[in-house]
Amino acid sequence: MTHTRDRADELEALLDYLKRARGFDFTGYKRASLTRRIDKRMLGVDVEGYADYVRYLEANPGEFAQLFDTVLINVTGFFRDEGPWAFLREELIPRILATKGPREPVRIWSAGCATGEEAYSLAMAFAEVMPADRVRDCLKIYATDVDEGALATARQGTYPERAVSGVPPDLLARYFDAADGHYSFRKELRRLVIFGRNDLVQDAPISRIDLLVCRNTLMYFDAETQSRILARFHFALNDDGYLFLGRAETLLSHMTTFAPVDLKRRIFAKVPRPTFRDRLLAASRHAVDGDGAGMSPHPRLRDAALEASPVAQVIVDRAGTLAVANERARSLFHLAHDDVGRPLQDLELSYRPAELRSRIEQVYQERRAVTLPDVEWRTGPAIRWFAVQLVPLLDDELEPLGVSIAFDDVTALREVRLQLDHSHQELESAYEELQSTNEELETTNEELHSTVEELETTNEELQSTNEELETMNEELQATNEELHTMNDELRRRGDELNEVNAFLESIFTSVRAGLVVLDRNLDVLVWNGRSEDLWGVRHAEVEGTSFFALDIGLPVEQLKAPLRAALAGDGDAFEVSLPATNRRGRAITCRVSGAPLVSSADATPRGVILFVDDATDDA
Repeated sequence: MTHTRDRADELEALLDYLKRARGFDFTGYKRASLTRRIDKRMLGVDVEGYADYVRYLEANPGEFAQLFDTVLINVTGFFRDEGPWAFLREELIPRILATKGPREPVRIWSAGCATGEEAYSLAMAFAEVMPADRVRDCLKIYATDVDEGALATARQGTYPERAVSGVPPDLLARYFDAADGHYSFRKELRRLVIFGRNDLVQDAPISRIDLLVCRNTLMYFDAETQSRILARFHFALNDDGYLFLGRAETLLSHMTTFAPVDLKRRIFAKVPRPTFRDRLLAASRHAVDGDGAGMSPHPRLRDAALEASPVAQVIVDRAGTLAVANERARSLFHLAHDDVGRPLQDLELSYRPAELRSRIEQVYQERRAVTLPDVEWRTGPAIRWFAVQLVPLLDDELEPLGVSIAFDDVTALREVRLQLDHSHQELESAYEELQSTNEELETTNEELHSTVEELETTNEELQSTNEELETMNEELQATNEELHTMNDELRRRGDELNEVNAFLESIFTSVRAGLVVLDRNLDVLVWNGRSEDLWGVRHAEVEGTSFFALDIGLPVEQLKAPLRAALAGDGDAFEVSLPATNRRGRAITCRVSGAPLVSSADATPRGVILFVDDATDDA
């Protein structure tokens, strides 16, 4: 158990180092798949522990690129999973275009695009539906990923034949140019796709998007990180925009932000969320910036509505200054017009009826609304009760502009509640039997609720398992592609080796003299056809046999001295004439010439090459 905890701590230290050293934040990734990928890379460089791997990265900066290539599984393909793409072409794209004017831009975002196949698939799908001039003038596709290497491949838009196997033949002919066994996406459509680096966890999202495609990317992140990314996606989409996910990804826990259009094909529509913050955002900007450009065309109407609101409302800007106070707030808290523009901390409102400064800081830190129910306020003998709501006001970049504070007077509601409580006590004795029945129903309801929670937990576990299996499937697919690449390389090298062997064989066959090549142990490596003709011994019989153990008509013992001298590097080429008997029993005179066998990289002799020729006629 201690070893497992230490290993987990070392992994977190490694992830923190990667974030500090290279800006890659993997802390939001699921630990199971992340551990498998990092362990695979560590095995490749023969490093065992994560702490040792940190030291290895510090000593070898080039290893970062190899690690990121291993962790970021760029498994993708053209029109991957045909069913969802058919629905996209036939149903979703016409819906998107129906909401657009003739010259209105159509903005698409492919998040986690890897090597670009998905982005180009989107370009083809829209080009098949939209008129050519509208595609050229209106269609914009933004394709992003964190892997710069994958983005470089995507920008080139050139793929091997195996990669385009998923493209229908008619689309392949229409949108690709073939050359040298590769297919290049045509430039006129490729210019519509803009590739760029974007970290879904850290970087700001692209805005005003009509269709956001993020397939089999969310499944690598844990639940908390998924929620943060989906919040960014919700912000990025237009109110009538759509989200297209992978087959292993569902949004069962995010139905308030995305509604299923086709759950089986993982296509969802954005659920707009109009909030109190949204309604006051324009007023806040006007108060803080003093500039109404781009706001409502009826500022007086907006200000009059805020001023006439029966709920006391104030707005505090980021600097802590009281920016806006409506008539109800001024009357209730005795604020003068001169108090607008003063620091909140100088006003009694900052601590009565509720302490606001710490709550404002909480709103800024958590980026969410804070509600204070049943706040008591005593003014003389009278007591009032308020529900105080503090709502953050954010700009387009989700940075805080200020806080809107509403004081809803719930005094009457509280009195009604007290009266109801009193009436309930009076009636309680008369409803003992009903209460008993109610308790039984509550028990049954709790049991049902417990069962529902168990089913939801089981469903989440199944979803997590499904995502993990899909992750492993993509890892296996990536490994399979690596093996294909290695196999192609081995096949290419084998073909080259066969060509070299055939070339050497043709040389050996063409040499008129007997050719013998010996290794450093003076064992036979090469024995050409002329040698077989001279001595009547085939290559298979002598290969690997010591040259001095050959029983042929050549007195090989007399060649020991020059052969050993050649191997020792004491001499260069040599030539001797020896009496011999050929395979027909005829006495001949052999001219034997030899030289050390050396390579261009190393002058040390690797063996000896001999040429044996019948010199009888010359004599």
